[in-house]
Amino acid sequence: MKPRVFLIGGFKKTRFLANSLIKKGYSVTAINDDNEKCLELAEIEKLTVFNGDGSKPFVLEDANIYNADIAIALTDKDTDNLVISELCKKKYGVKRTVALIADPKKTDFFYHMGIDSVVCAASMVASSLEEQAFRDEMSTMLTVGGKRIKVSQVHIPDTSPAVDKTLRVIDLPERVIVACIIRDDESIIARGNTQVKADDVLLMVTSDEDEPAAIRELTGR
Repeated sequence: MKPRVFLIGGFKKTRFLANSLIKKGYSVTAINDDNEKCLELAEIEKLTVFNGDGSKPFVLEDANIYNADIAIALTDKDTDNLVISELCKKKYGVKRTVALIADPKKTDFFYHMGIDSVVCAASMVASSLEEQAFRDEMSTMLTVGGKRIKVSQVHIPDTSPAVDKTLRVIDLPERVIVACIIRDDESIIARGNTQVKADDVLLMVTSDEDEPAAIRELTGR
C-alpha cells in the first residue's frame, strides 16, 4: 500500500511537493480553501484535491486523513499550521506531522507542542530557488524505508551551552553535519571554526536516531 501524504494549504510549495512525491510513489492529497487554486492543483495527475479550510476538523475528516502516514501544513500562517498539525497528530492519528513556519524563533515551541518536523521559510532564499530547495529538503526528509537522512533546523537559545563556541569544539554525534547557520538575514556556510551565537538557526543534516543528541548539545535541552 502506498504511503499516504496530505498537503494542507499553500500553493506553489504544494504543487512542487505533489509532483515530486507522486513520482516517488506516494498517494498524495491536497487540501486548499481557495477554489481556483484547487482547480489548478487538480490538473496534476494522480493528485486528489479537496476544497476546504484544513484547520477545520470536518474538512480533514471529509478528506479521510485518519491514520495517514504524513501531514504537511503549508499555509502562510504559523498559528494555522500549528492547529492543523496538532489536529492531525492528536485527533486523527497521523504518524508524522510537518509544519512550515515563517518565524524561526517559533521552532522550539512547535517541537515542544509535539510537531515531528518544522521547516522554516526564512531559511530558504527567494523565488524558484526557494521552491526547489523546499522540495528537495522535504523529499529527502520523507524517504521511506531504512534510516531517514533529513535536514533539521535548531534554534539556539541564549541559555545554550553552545553559545560563543566554535562548531569544532561542540560534541555533536559523528554523523551529524551542520551545513548552514541562519543569523538575522544572513546565511553562513558552516565550518569548524564558525562560532555559534544566541538566536542562530542551524541547519543540520542528520538521521532520526542522531537528531535528539545533537539538539541536546546545541540547545542544552
